[in-house]
Amino acid sequence: MNKNRYNRKNIGQILFLIFLIVGTVLIVRKQRNMPYQHDSGMIFGTIYNVTYQCDKNLGEGILAAMKEVDNSLSMFNKNSTISRINRNEHVEPDEMFLDVFNLAQDIAQKTDGAFDITVAPLVNAWGFGFKKGKMPVQNQIDSLLSITGYQKVKYIKTDGKGEIIKKDNRIMLDCSAIAKGYGSDMVARYLESQGVKNYMVEIGGEVVTRGINSQQQPWRIGISKPVDDTLNVNRDIQAVLKVKDMAMATSGNYRNFYYKNGKKYAHTIDPKTGRPVQHSLLSATVLAKDCATADAYATAFMVMGVEKAKLILKNNTEIMAYFIYSDDSGKTKVWYSDTIRQKLAN
Repeated sequence: MNKNRYNRKNIGQILFLIFLIVGTVLIVRKQRNMPYQHDSGMIFGTIYNVTYQCDKNLGEGILAAMKEVDNSLSMFNKNSTISRINRNEHVEPDEMFLDVFNLAQDIAQKTDGAFDITVAPLVNAWGFGFKKGKMPVQNQIDSLLSITGYQKVKYIKTDGKGEIIKKDNRIMLDCSAIAKGYGSDMVARYLESQGVKNYMVEIGGEVVTRGINSQQQPWRIGISKPVDDTLNVNRDIQAVLKVKDMAMATSGNYRNFYYKNGKKYAHTIDPKTGRPVQHSLLSATVLAKDCATADAYATAFMVMGVEKAKLILKNNTEIMAYFIYSDDSGKTKVWYSDTIRQKLAN
């Protein structure tokens, strides 16, 4: 009797195991047969591309997620939260704005001000100066430095209401060096809310990936060679990284620069000096757990240069970087974190 009961128990376990295996095979087969969708367009003044595995198109939801970010962080949207704050209106910041503001302030502190969302007036002064053929003079730079600095803005909450407080009403906030990365994160969050497991989100070169591509392989993301390319037509690739379940952002001066009296000036402005950076770093690619973080650190590293950036990386194991720079003889060299070596594609 006990023997028959034992045999029935074994048979039940075997049948359950077979059912489990068959079910898993069917689920995997269905997953592999599910098509990959692709959506692209313009947002934040740049191009976006989103590829994801899903049995239906989610283009409307993707665009809605990006427009929500635009309504919070775009300086070109006069009704956005950041535009209203820059006009010194009494507005309670929305959740997206606070996410980005708090992250930006944290990274500004960790990079000793190399990343600074108040630097826009200086960026504009140099940009307009080159376009009009008149460089900013030191008095003008000093005047603008007096109304820049991440320590001069803060978020205060009183009586249940929050507000951004500036030390000077002329201070302007500009989140363009972090907003594209944050937008990529928000699209990724939307896709995951829809049950999507495999996707690649790219907004203006800032990328978030999860899972695998349509060839059942990790997503492969290229790093462009830092060739002078103001028209953005160069497609030469310096390296390809296998990026899985991570975010990646690249910042560089090889597409944004000016020549004046035979001298090349970088587009990146050092918030401390108020002048374009003058060092050998040509391109900084950063990998991190989220794209907003990667985006901000890529900008900060372009301000800091290779050696100072290495010190930041040494004390922050959650991010990794791939640098392209010029050596003393003008030859192009690369340096990358040890953890990136395994991500380099052949």
